[in-house]
Amino acid sequence: MTTPLYTPLADASAALRRDGYALLQPGDVAALAGVPLATLNALIPSWDALALDNYLKDGGRYRRRRHSCFVQEGARLRQTAHRAHWQPLEYNALHGGMHRLFEPVLPATVAQPAWAALITAIGQLCSEARDNHGKAEPWYVEAHQFRIDTTDGIGRPTPEGAHRDGVDFVAVLLIARAGIKGGETRVFEADGPNGKRFTMTAPWTLLLLDDATVIHESTPIQPLGAHGHRDTLVLTWRAGAFQGQETSTRVANPI
Repeated sequence: MTTPLYTPLADASAALRRDGYALLQPGDVAALAGVPLATLNALIPSWDALALDNYLKDGGRYRRRRHSCFVQEGARLRQTAHRAHWQPLEYNALHGGMHRLFEPVLPATVAQPAWAALITAIGQLCSEARDNHGKAEPWYVEAHQFRIDTTDGIGRPTPEGAHRDGVDFVAVLLIARAGIKGGETRVFEADGPNGKRFTMTAPWTLLLLDDATVIHESTPIQPLGAHGHRDTLVLTWRAGAFQGQETSTRVANPI
């Protein structure tokens, strides 16, 4: 298991510009969001209530998820009407071109103080990395709660392989690892030979990626005993519009 080399919080936006990624340790993620780790931890039980992903083309039953969309302007986050997740084949050769309508993130989860605090803080860091100095884009944000388990004997966090997401920035936050081996994170230059590999083990470790300059993947997981799982929160920020949809004015539920 390869130990991560963390990015100091003060250097995160510079690392994004220079290297295409930043890796923050849990205490710095809490500091970035402006909440205690205990407030972040209040989100964790919601991963026990995810719905089965019925769209896996490999026929697997190892992925559970929820998905919701938001618009961020500075420190303000507004939830949109529920919509399908869509990616072009260019970015997801396995599941691209499909309108995948997943169960939404539970209202009780979105209402937790940590939810908006975490998303808007990371989004403002993305704006800093774009030299916008934290000002509103706005950003079109998609939030995915994932549980990859070992129901099939092996679970695949990224069945599409090493990829980009077709957005501006991607955040992968580890929520839990339970009874598994594997799940190594790999980040590669999109147009170069260099790469990094490490295993995120501590809850609320954050990998933040500039989607234009790097590709990423996570290796399959296997159980150490009878059963295991790996939980993550994946967030994406995209300027202009959601993928597959022009900018919409149908925005509701400020949080």
